[in-house]
Order: sequence, then C-alpha cells, then structure tokens
Amino acid sequence: MSDDELRSFKYDGEVKPGEKRQFRYEVSETYLGDPVEIPVTIINGDKPGPRLFMTAAIHGDELNGVKVLQEVADRYAPTDIHGTLVLLHVVNVPGYQAQQRDLPIYDQDLNRSFPGKSSANTAGRIANQVYERFINQCDLGIDFHTSTRNRTTMYHARADIDDPDVDRLAQAFGTNVILSGEGEADSLRAVASRNGIPTVTVEMGKAHRFQPALIEKALDGVESVFATYDIVPEATRVDPLWRKVMGATEEKRWLRADTGGLVEMEWGPNPLVHGGETICTITDQFKTEEHRVEAPFTGLIVGVLENPVALPGHPVCHLVSISPETRDEIEREITNGEFDGYRSYGQQWMTENGHDDS
Repeated sequence: MSDDELRSFKYDGEVKPGEKRQFRYEVSETYLGDPVEIPVTIINGDKPGPRLFMTAAIHGDELNGVKVLQEVADRYAPTDIHGTLVLLHVVNVPGYQAQQRDLPIYDQDLNRSFPGKSSANTAGRIANQVYERFINQCDLGIDFHTSTRNRTTMYHARADIDDPDVDRLAQAFGTNVILSGEGEADSLRAVASRNGIPTVTVEMGKAHRFQPALIEKALDGVESVFATYDIVPEATRVDPLWRKVMGATEEKRWLRADTGGLVEMEWGPNPLVHGGETICTITDQFKTEEHRVEAPFTGLIVGVLENPVALPGHPVCHLVSISPETRDEIEREITNGEFDGYRSYGQQWMTENGHDDS
C-alpha cells in the first residue's frame, strides 16, 4: 500500500487514521501466570505518510530512550502527523522491572533474539510478538540504546550505510558520528533492515539514569527525521557542522588495560584526543606502580569505562580515528562552545551536578 493512502494500523486491534491510542500489549507471562505487558503508543495521523516505529529499553537498564519516547508520545497528536508513529516505550519489561540489561533468570539478550519464533525461548517469543505485531507493519525505525553499565558512550548512530535507505535515515537523524555496519545478525536493527524496514540504532550515554542533554539532542534528531520524511512537514532538520562515518575498514580500537588497579581518566574536557596523549592512568593500591594508556592516533573517544577499577584486558575506552579536516572542524566547534561530546556538557554525562556519583 502506498504512503499516499490513509490506512489503519492493525495488530490484534486497530488504530484508525486520526486516532491516538495508548495501551499495554501482552507479550508473555510471569511465573504466576500474570501478563507481561509492554506500554505502546500509536499515533495514526489524519494525513497519509510513512509508518515510523521507535523502540526503547530492549535492554532493560537503558533508560534515556524511554524518556525520549514519553516526550514524543506527549508532544504529537494525529493532526500533527503525516503517517503513523508506533512507539514501544519499554520492550524488555522484565529487565526494566529488575533494572538489568537482559531478561532476568536466564540472562537472555532480547536484542539477540529477533525476529524470534512463537515456539522459541522466552526472549524469542517476546521478540516474535513485538516484531510481528508492530515492527513488521512499519516502513522505518529508530531503536534507542545507551551503553551498558559501568561504561558511557558518546551520542552517535549505528547504521548499515551501504544500504541507501538506511543511510538516508541515519543522515536524517543528524548525529555527528555514525558507526557503519550491519550489526548483530539477530538484533532488531539488522533484522528489520534486512527485511526492507530501514532502521538505525541511536546510542546515547549511560545506563540507569536520564541525561537531559542527550535526551534533548535525541528529540532534535527525531524531529529531523520527521522533517526529512515529511512526517511533520514543518519540523526542523538537523544538519551537523561535521560528520564522521566509521566504516568497517576505518581504524577504531578498544584500548585495554595491561595491568590491574585503580583507573584515573585524564582525557577531556571533550572526547577529542591527539596521538600520544594520556587517556588514563592505572595505579596499584600503593601508587608505587603506574601504567599509562595513551592514544595511538588522533581520534574521538566514543565509549569509556566508568568503573574506577580494572583488570588486565578490561576495555578502558573506544577510540575512532579522524582525518585532519575533521579534527580541525571539531576544534572549531570546541572553540565556539558548540561541540556535543559528553564532557563538553559540563560532565552531564556523569550526573546533573557535574560529579561522578559512584
């Protein structure tokens, strides 16, 4: 069916054009036989257009996206929308309730379980319900994540830019950094994109909390997608001053601790580091031995360890290389106070008062 036609959104129920419906949809049961229900908002516009899904908390402790979807659901009505918004506020309800990444008890990763099967394990069954009832009816999608616990990730998108439709969506969202790749084969992003539903993952900050600066940037990104696809024609598109796309052949590296001890981060106040600069030091309890982790090339820190202790082999930061031209543009942004790295927000990537809360 064409995007030029008004159409109902059908799952087990139906949301007609011009309707907004908020409900809880059963995807599983507890040990007691009580329903496990995910909160859903469907806003079916009164004008034709594409169907966009947005998902949050597929990993149950990754909360920034939950706030993004709450705000989107609150801000828009059917009269605003050309097409349909399908918002799955909390996909991994058991993990969300337990405040942990995976499904409790069996530690099943819901984002390694798509598209799932009706006869699979718990994660596979939930994934199948979500995919068949909601995702499969859509035309494009955005899946919101954060880093896992004890790490922070720079605000960036992950997308298979070799797919022109996925590339368009990633460019529309407007992050400075895009990590290109197909993703894990049974992740929501990879499965949906393979099946003709262009989907990007947005990574933003850290688990277990809301980070308002990143949430606002993500809301700007959503509006930019609305503008690009004429979902909300009067919306504003985001056009970043610089953009770095990291393909599979470009240099990126997890830097790891070679010794165990106490970790003290020394990079900052922005995630641009130059080759040879010290990123962190690792010392023993007596501070008699010190190991420095240095940047092997000039690049951006897109992920960083927050746990102040490390064992040999622990990753301490994820560094991606940049060209001299990109470096110069980033430095201009830093000078102008416009750079969007997490420490340039007064360390709001840590806590709201600028101090680590560990």
